Amino acid sequence: MPEQHDPSPYDALLLLSFGGPEGPDDVVPFLENVTRGRGIPRERLKEVGQHYFLFGGVSPINAQNRELLDALRSDFAAHGLDLPVYWGNRNWAPYLTDTLRTMVQDGHRRIAVLATSAYASYSGCRQYRENLADALAALRAEGLPVPRVDKLRHYFNHPGFVRPMVDGVLASLAALPQDVRDGAHLAFTTHSIPTAAADTSGTPGDHTRDGEGGAYVAQHLDVARVIADAVRAETGVDHPWRLVYQSRSGAPHIPWLEPDICDHLEERHAAGAPAVVMAPIGFVSDHMEVKYDLDTEATAKAAELGLPVARSATVGADPRFAAAVRDLLLERAAAERGGSPERCALGALGASHDLCPVGCCPARAPRPAAAGADWRGPVAEAPA
Repeated sequence: MPEQHDPSPYDALLLLSFGGPEGPDDVVPFLENVTRGRGIPRERLKEVGQHYFLFGGVSPINAQNRELLDALRSDFAAHGLDLPVYWGNRNWAPYLTDTLRTMVQDGHRRIAVLATSAYASYSGCRQYRENLADALAALRAEGLPVPRVDKLRHYFNHPGFVRPMVDGVLASLAALPQDVRDGAHLAFTTHSIPTAAADTSGTPGDHTRDGEGGAYVAQHLDVARVIADAVRAETGVDHPWRLVYQSRSGAPHIPWLEPDICDHLEERHAAGAPAVVMAPIGFVSDHMEVKYDLDTEATAKAAELGLPVARSATVGADPRFAAAVRDLLLERAAAERGGSPERCALGALGASHDLCPVGCCPARAPRPAAAGADWRGPVAEAPA
């Protein structure tokens, strides 16, 4: 096999995602999975689930993951990469443990993992590693072989992730009325998280304090800057921009990253901005946080204000993203074989680490997390 198409030592790829309900009867059980251990009453979950019910109880995320799965398989096949691709979720079927069980039964022992979260944070990285540790422990308890799993690096600044978003912003600007287009502001949006979680995101060297945001904020700002620069180069217009947040949840007394997108739209309107493009750079696909919080809630706020808005597309199953995943896989495979592969990254931060170090995106209560420097579980027993 040519070196550039050699996935060894990996014998499979796992697409690991959040999951979502696929019908009205799934909504509350799904939310119970998401909030397990927090003691939230079922009646409250029914209230929280109302935005799912607006869409028939179906989150778009599972359909979008199926599209990405197909795109990955097609890309691999087109480039002579003979590697099966599986899919497992944190909170809904197909569940991660079930998928890993199937992979082991199919004979796979060295598995690369792509999480559908591009940035460093507890919920976007370490929690997935904890899910992997739990699943591996379940397999061990069942007497099954325990595979080695390696999570692929953060891809927030990989060209195959960034360039489709540039095109999305350009398309959204073109869709605005011509008389407001050049004056439009760019609102780069991502999921708000508690400031305490943001401050401890990334490696210990990235950690900050007093709401400065750690790696989570720094990575988003870097991507936003790259996109804004690319839009200026393409259009000749320097659009004002800001990183803003959406989808806040949790107790109101706990500080979360701000400003919220709806507050930002009000502020931009009051300041005289003629239009805003909302660019959801923190999300891989158009799942519920995008469909409801931007397309429904924020768009309604803009209409109330009389402020023209457009929402740019997420990356989804764009062929360039599928190619980026192939690149990430082959890059990591070459490194595991002892090579020094080229690591593609845009912006000022460079390529992320392959192996999460001790203290990276720590949990409030320590739990085992696989695929990191701090993992001491049964994965160490897997054959190479």
